Amino acid sequence: MLSIGTPTEHSLPLKHAAFATLTDALEYASRGETGYNFYDGRGKLYCRLPYADLYQQARSTARRLRSLGLPRGSRMVLVAETCPDFVRFFYACQLAGLTPVPVPAAVHLGGREAYIRQLRRLIQSSTPMLAMAPPDYLDMLRCACSGLPVQHIGDAAHFDQLSASDDSPLQPLQPDELAYLQYTSGSTQFPRGVMITQSAVMHNLNGILEHGLAMGATDRCVSWLPFYHDMGLVGLLLAPMATQRSVDYIGTRDFAMRPRLWLNIMSQTGGTVSFSPPFGYELCARRVRESDLERLDLSAWRVAGVGAETIRPSSLHNFATALQPAGFNPNAFLACYGMAEVSLAISFAPLGREVIIDTVDADHLGQQQIARSVDNCAATDGHTTARVNHFVRCGHSLPGMDVQIRDEHGKVVPDRHCGTIFVRGPSLMTGYLDQPEITASVLSDGWLNTGDMGYMIDNEIIITGRQKDMIIINGRNIWPQDLEYIAERQPEIRPEDASAFAVIENDKREVAVMVVQCRQADPAVRNDLAERLRAAVHAEMGIECRIDLVPPHTLPRTSSGKLSRSGAKQDYLLRQQQRSEQADRQQHSNRQASPVSH
Repeated sequence: MLSIGTPTEHSLPLKHAAFATLTDALEYASRGETGYNFYDGRGKLYCRLPYADLYQQARSTARRLRSLGLPRGSRMVLVAETCPDFVRFFYACQLAGLTPVPVPAAVHLGGREAYIRQLRRLIQSSTPMLAMAPPDYLDMLRCACSGLPVQHIGDAAHFDQLSASDDSPLQPLQPDELAYLQYTSGSTQFPRGVMITQSAVMHNLNGILEHGLAMGATDRCVSWLPFYHDMGLVGLLLAPMATQRSVDYIGTRDFAMRPRLWLNIMSQTGGTVSFSPPFGYELCARRVRESDLERLDLSAWRVAGVGAETIRPSSLHNFATALQPAGFNPNAFLACYGMAEVSLAISFAPLGREVIIDTVDADHLGQQQIARSVDNCAATDGHTTARVNHFVRCGHSLPGMDVQIRDEHGKVVPDRHCGTIFVRGPSLMTGYLDQPEITASVLSDGWLNTGDMGYMIDNEIIITGRQKDMIIINGRNIWPQDLEYIAERQPEIRPEDASAFAVIENDKREVAVMVVQCRQADPAVRNDLAERLRAAVHAEMGIECRIDLVPPHTLPRTSSGKLSRSGAKQDYLLRQQQRSEQADRQQHSNRQASPVSH
């Protein structure tokens, strides 16, 4: 077992992604001593991969791939396990003129068959000519490819057995060619293939590294984020390389099983930069023990990035409170906003600034679509409200990125008016693969309709939620997270144990539904919880809400780990159908068993 990873500091002059392509960035990074480091589930370093070694290995692999004689730009599906082989093949595609397609390496509650179905749909969508997976996933990959025109399927060892092509110069992907095909997380619909060019991702990386993070010569990154998600791929795989920084990885599944492992690696390696969705911080806060704090040193952690979903202030507060004894600085939190369609990042809050929370009148926001500050209302007219929303400021947009908030008529609205967020800039995707109509529906005149809702304050972006998640009851807008927060205030319910959405009744009315994970088996206790939730929602929101209690670990998640409200809705409707069919069968059985009267 290795004992030490690649160094944090080295002699190579730092460049903030000032390159035309990812290949150029890797070639420059290979002149130094930094690189990627991989840790197992026990926190032991098992692979030390300097960029110098990676560059040579990727070149060798690229020659083997090129020997297949595939057309330029042919796609190669890579099952994105957090391992050195994925990294090597991703960069080999860059050098060989092929387009890598990272796909999830996560078998969720649906099990093997559900994963194979998901994988098959991604393969059908991306139409690859090559597909590679780690040995543990190879059989499922073969099943997913069955009957599809994928020419070569195998693990890394299979492709390593190919004969290398001649020694003629490699022809890496150029600035106007695709750097990769990034599938969206699928929180509201089936994932779509986002086409990102080399120039787009390099522009975004430069903005992230120079302006968002101000990456310095003493920085070191740590990550557990999956390589198939934009924050993991662009933010914690490409960004460290493009700025010649070392990075330490633990597997996503290892983090889920042992969240403290993330903190251990941060402490052990002196990590300064790491990112997570809010649920990662919440999970750590729940699992950390007093004995852990005695051996952790998080004082070097200067950027604790948080994004990928609506930011819960309570998650950040809980984490900061729990880890303060280990030297964690709450001002390290860096709220950000982004999405795969813009490569990764749109905005960052200022570095070192405390998280700024905007507290607004929830009723006014829902009815008037105006985020009226509660503090300002009390100061000016004495008005107070029983219901408030807490939103985190996500900072200013990166250089070259324009942002507008538009109403339902497409008109740009002033500060504190909530609407749909539109962005434009050099980091945008060229479109969704083979989906011109959907592309045209979100891209117009260089502007991208993000599908997110929010408002601006002094050119800072505040995210309120996804447009498609909005619940509309009797013409009133209700954010699903408002219902979910009500549930989470109950002592039995943890953060992310609830998912709210609307369903259409037979009379065409929208009805609010909340699916809640419940750890109680006693029917009386469950009934009491459901009644408390219905009463709390009615008291605070003035609406009726159906409560569906389900076992722990039932709520579906997207490939990136976010709760999927659309998935929860589909599962709920399926359960309702099954319950109805069961009731019909029982009723039929009762009729058959009852005596016939004459």
